[in-house]
Amino acid sequence: MSMRPGDLGEVPVETVRVARAAFPKGSLAIRIRDELGGLFSDGQFADLFPARGKPAWSPGRLALVLVLQFVEGLTDRQAAEAVRARIDFKYALALELGDPGFDFSVLSEFRDRLVEADAGRRVMDGILARAQENGLLKTAGRARTDSTHVQSAARELGWLELVAETLRSALNALAQAAPDWLGEAAEPDWFKHYATRAEDSRFPKSRTKRDEVGLRIGADGMRLLEAVRSPAAPEGLWTLEQVEILRQVWVQHFHLVEGEVRRRDPKDRPPGASRLVTPYDTEARVGVKRDTMWDGYKVHLTETCEPDTPNLITNVATTVATVSDMSMTETVHARLAEAGRLPGEHLVDAGYVDAHLLVSTRRQYGITLTGPAAAVISHQAASGGAFTGDDFTIDWAGERVTCPGGKATTRWNPDRSQAGTPVIRVRFNSGDCRPCPVREQCTTSSVGRRLTLRPREEHEALRQARADQDIDTWKERYKTRAGVEGTISQAAQRCGLRRSRYRGLAKTSLQHQLTGAAINLARLDAHLTDTRRARTRTSHFAALRPAEPKLDGAK
Repeated sequence: MSMRPGDLGEVPVETVRVARAAFPKGSLAIRIRDELGGLFSDGQFADLFPARGKPAWSPGRLALVLVLQFVEGLTDRQAAEAVRARIDFKYALALELGDPGFDFSVLSEFRDRLVEADAGRRVMDGILARAQENGLLKTAGRARTDSTHVQSAARELGWLELVAETLRSALNALAQAAPDWLGEAAEPDWFKHYATRAEDSRFPKSRTKRDEVGLRIGADGMRLLEAVRSPAAPEGLWTLEQVEILRQVWVQHFHLVEGEVRRRDPKDRPPGASRLVTPYDTEARVGVKRDTMWDGYKVHLTETCEPDTPNLITNVATTVATVSDMSMTETVHARLAEAGRLPGEHLVDAGYVDAHLLVSTRRQYGITLTGPAAAVISHQAASGGAFTGDDFTIDWAGERVTCPGGKATTRWNPDRSQAGTPVIRVRFNSGDCRPCPVREQCTTSSVGRRLTLRPREEHEALRQARADQDIDTWKERYKTRAGVEGTISQAAQRCGLRRSRYRGLAKTSLQHQLTGAAINLARLDAHLTDTRRARTRTSHFAALRPAEPKLDGAK
């Protein structure tokens, strides 16, 4: 298919007449068209199509259809039917009343083109650009960011299901690629154990028998991998995707001990960042956030939070589930800077803040990063009345540290932390610490107190942040951050944010870009119609929860 760039043009007169009669109060699609015009042009997606071939349906219109599809939670078939049958969709797309639309498979093909070119951001950016032209987007003020879990489109599997399904998947791929060879190589019992889905099997309840089943599956998988690698096997079988997945899962979960297959000890398995959780979505990973554990991905939403304009999502970032929030702070800022949407203040939760980021964010982007700074973590901090690092006096220029007992040390050694960041190791002499009258409040070490300091700028920034967050004005300003949780809730309930529609990181990322665009359209429409924002819902029972008692000394 080829594409010849053009714009959507004016809405046909007859379409306008019928739409006004059918929707005297308008609809979201009609109001967005009236206020913002045609959101996309074909030229924005010209590089996704070849110059020659059968003309494609307008990509500018397809982009708008995808967003409206997510606004209303439609399937591809329903979205294509809406283009063909609904007057407000024809109005938004500037189509004649008799336009037959397109086959629903076109939407899937267009999404594939967006994924291949990593062009999902163009859809959300197109809406933001038009909102900014109309004075509905202000980015110089405050923004807020939070993340949430996203479950993989593939069903979550237990360990026995994982290994059984991985082996079954490989057998199906081989049966398609080399049926005659596999018919001879397969053990007779394999047809009994792996011809149907693992979820249809009844695994034993006792731990011992379940372990026996796991070892039997492991041995069967080893035999299949050996058969595929044998000289008698047809060429190319080893390179099949499902066979490679089988190899990876078996390396991660099994090994040979004196020629027998054994399950690996948990400590001998690879870290979660590289461990496969399903053969049907090889990029999904196990994620843990507080009390939530899931298989899949994580999405970070950033939105504006100014009182006189709609709160619009300005950045969406999707990662595998094992990526920490902390590692995404600089990524989010870089993308906002690239798009020209950097805020003056960025409100985040504790997961996005550390000493390095407090300094680098202000220095590189001029942003005030506002979020709870981590408390001092040490044996002394856990003991009431003990001396923490904040009780020591630091002479940065003289590279000298004085303890609360009045002793000083110049044993100042620049070093690197386990994460590779610069630190300073400070050590006091044991001869000074042993006779010290306040030693019990300071250290239990027989070799003297040790401190690990960050570089001066980071040390002072973190200390200041800890002091600021105890001030009532800071707490009042920080309350605004909680609003992003409402955005996550809206995206989850309206667009299914927490469940991937597709398999793989790239397609899940596109889903989240379209979700961000859909939420922005809904919020722009709510702003245009003066629809008040809903209050946070609290159940009748939750409203009866007693207030938590204040700790001694708390304000």
